[in-house]
Amino acid sequence: MNNDISSEAKQFIKSANWGTARIVPLAQDASTRCYFRLYLDGKTAMLMQAATALDMDICPAGANSSQRAAMGYNAEARLAGNDCSAFVGIANELTMRGFSAPRILACNVQAGLILLEDLGEDLFYDVLQTHPDKEATLYEAAVLTLAALARASFGNNFKFQDRQWRVQSYDLQALIAETRLLDQWYLPFLGIRLNAEISVQLKSAWQQVLNPLINDPAVLVLRDFHAQNLIWLPKRDGVAKVGLLDFQDALFGHPAYDLVSLLQDARRDVAFELEQPMIDLFMELAKLHDRVGFLRAYRILGAQRAAKILGIFVRLARRDGKSHYLELLPRVEAHFMQNLQTAELQPVADILRPLLTHAKPVSVHE
Repeated sequence: MNNDISSEAKQFIKSANWGTARIVPLAQDASTRCYFRLYLDGKTAMLMQAATALDMDICPAGANSSQRAAMGYNAEARLAGNDCSAFVGIANELTMRGFSAPRILACNVQAGLILLEDLGEDLFYDVLQTHPDKEATLYEAAVLTLAALARASFGNNFKFQDRQWRVQSYDLQALIAETRLLDQWYLPFLGIRLNAEISVQLKSAWQQVLNPLINDPAVLVLRDFHAQNLIWLPKRDGVAKVGLLDFQDALFGHPAYDLVSLLQDARRDVAFELEQPMIDLFMELAKLHDRVGFLRAYRILGAQRAAKILGIFVRLARRDGKSHYLELLPRVEAHFMQNLQTAELQPVADILRPLLTHAKPVSVHE
C-alpha cells in the first residue's frame, strides 16, 4: 500500500473543516494502514487511512473453533483487521477513563478514515535514542499505565457514537494461531520444514504450556505495547503521560502479556537491570500477589510473543517486501531462546532446540 491520500480521504477531511490543511505522509508501519499529519492555522491532526479492501475475515462473536479456523488467521487470532470500529470504540473507552489514546475528531468507518488528535512525535523509542538517561522514568510511567489498565473495569462492548466493537478474549486458539507463524514463516526461513508429526507435537506442546494461563484473571491487553507505540507526554499527569497507539486488536487476556511486550521489546534493548524492578512495580501497582505464577506466565507469554514476532517479521520481509524487519530478528531470537531455557517451556524447547541448533537463514527471496 502506498502513501498516497485518496480522493475520498480529501473529501473527508474537507467535511471535517481541515480541507485546506497541508498534508504530510508519515512513514508506513508493519500494517496496511497509512498515516498523514495535517497542518492548519497552527494546529495539527492525524489522518488514518485504512485499506478496507484488504481486510480478511474478522472473527464474529460466537464463532466456534472450526468456523474460525475456516475463516483464516485474522479470525483465529481475533484481529480487528482494518475495521475502524475497533479503533474508535477502544480509543473512546480509553480516553473516557483518563488514558491518552488519541481523541476521535471525525470518522467514516465504512471508508476506513479517521481524523485523530495528534499526540506529537515523541515516541518512547525516539526520546530514548537521544536521552537514554530517561529510560527508567519512561518505563516506570509505562508500567504505571499498564497497572492502571489492569485495575480498570471494562465491559465487552466498546462504543463511539453509533459504532460498537465487541472485545473478545485472548483464548487458547488465538495464542496457538500466533505461534503457528513460527512454523509457517520463521522456521522455513532457517531452512527447517516440519513434517506433519512434528508439527502436531509442537502444537500440542504449546497447548500444554499455554493452557494453564487461560483461566487466570483477564485484563484489557492492548497487544502491541512497546516503545514505538508509546508517546511521551510529560506535560500531562499520571497515566495520561503515556500516549497510546496501535490498540485496535485489543483483547481480554493475561496481565503479563503487555508487560513482556514492553520489557522484551523487539525493536530496542531494554536495560537488563530494569526488567525485574519493572515486573515488581507492575505487580505491586496492579495488586497481583501470586509472584511465582505471574513470573511463570511472563516467561511463557514472552516465548509465545517472540514466536509470533519471528514469524511476522519474516512474513513482512518475504511476502510484503519489507526486508528491514530482518535486522530485528537477532534481538527477538535472543528473547525467544532465553525464555525457552526455563522449566515451564521445556515441552516446546525439547522440540525446537534440536532443530534450531545448526539452522542458518536462507535468502529472503527464496
